[in-house]
Amino acid sequence: MGDSSTSLHEDPGRLDEELIDRHRAIVSLMEELEAVDWYDQRVKASSNADLRAILAHNRDEEKEHACMVLEWLRRNDSKWHEELSTYLFSRGDVTQLEESEENGATGQGEHGHGELARDDSLGIGSLRGE
Repeated sequence: MGDSSTSLHEDPGRLDEELIDRHRAIVSLMEELEAVDWYDQRVKASSNADLRAILAHNRDEEKEHACMVLEWLRRNDSKWHEELSTYLFSRGDVTQLEESEENGATGQGEHGHGELARDDSLGIGSLRGE
């Protein structure tokens, strides 16, 4: 098996190819996010404007790669799809989305993503009966 399988915690012989591919994607996502962090630090630390511009460009390429892997995970794992649909591109307090989703207070956004009620009220209306 390749490098992305060396961090498996279980015997690869007991895992199916679908699970190993998801593992590869997750490891790749982690590597892309780590690269973004490293480039951010290098951009901030460099005193040379030309080098900062190159490093910022490279950092943004890593963000693109991370998003591509995340989209692959969404397309290939229903729970990733469910969670990303709830939280990405939502409005309002992100920490309230799970509770709102469980109570059926969220609707689908313009692109089918979960979001808070348009007035960010969580869809519960006024507690004063207004």
